[in-house]
Amino acid sequence: MPSRRDRPDLADLLPRYRSIVPDWDRFVEVCRRPLPTTVRVNTLRIAPAELQQRLLRQGIIASRVPWEETLIGVDRPVGNTIEHWLGLLYVQEAVQLLPVIALAPQPGNTVLDLCAAPGGKATQIAARMHGAGPLVANEPSGRRQQALLANVNRLSVLNATITAYRGESFPLRARFDRVLVDAPCSAEGTLRKEPSLRGGAPKGTIARLARLQKRLIVRAYDLLRPGGVLVYSTCTFAAEENESVVAHLLDVRDALLTPLSLPFNASPGLAEWGGETYPREVRGCTRVYPHHIDSGGAFLARFERP
Repeated sequence: MPSRRDRPDLADLLPRYRSIVPDWDRFVEVCRRPLPTTVRVNTLRIAPAELQQRLLRQGIIASRVPWEETLIGVDRPVGNTIEHWLGLLYVQEAVQLLPVIALAPQPGNTVLDLCAAPGGKATQIAARMHGAGPLVANEPSGRRQQALLANVNRLSVLNATITAYRGESFPLRARFDRVLVDAPCSAEGTLRKEPSLRGGAPKGTIARLARLQKRLIVRAYDLLRPGGVLVYSTCTFAAEENESVVAHLLDVRDALLTPLSLPFNASPGLAEWGGETYPREVRGCTRVYPHHIDSGGAFLARFERP
């Protein structure tokens, strides 16, 4: 029989965050439900309305998500459809589209995705760029590079170069208009599909990852051109991996933290956590909880280099 640790009760859901999550009862209610299936339209290959009609003709209920034109909610898995294998869509949680929306890459930009595997955000960046402009998708893990390469090829991304540097050691010879750090994290925001995380991630794991994240965000900022934009994101609720990392960058570099404007209500960054008080600007970060858009959880921070 599985132990209690393997199947935490939702009554014990993430107890350390109860004081910071707005509308806790709604948060718990949404976390009880299965995660909806959503797909991102690969606009390099097909228009959103056309893909929706293709899915509907197969008897798949396909509903456009009002706050993002490239996002479609479906009523069943679509990983074995011809549309998937043709690279017309990418199965992606709704909340996972937000970092690239915040990054706002433009055609002709030079863009770096520092932690790119398995490629959901890198291929989304390419679509936002209309395939025009150099995109570097970096992934140090050889095993994860395979998924990245497969998705880049499946979605017909032609402007991407794959590199394999450790993110915190990415060469400083190049400079970029946009850099995305979707950092390795404790992934507490994925608790709707990973029940083992409903009790929270181990504190030792959080501390180890936070040390790496601080190195990643500083290197990412140093890779920006003046006037460039950096987006730091995670899929965890831990302030040690979120606000504390942002505060570290603000302490060691002249980064300008700029508030996000999202098409739905979310929560601001925390003012303090665990006895640590953060700079006033950190309130300009964004926390997205599962009940905000019926998805997973995420943290977002957007910086400009003066």
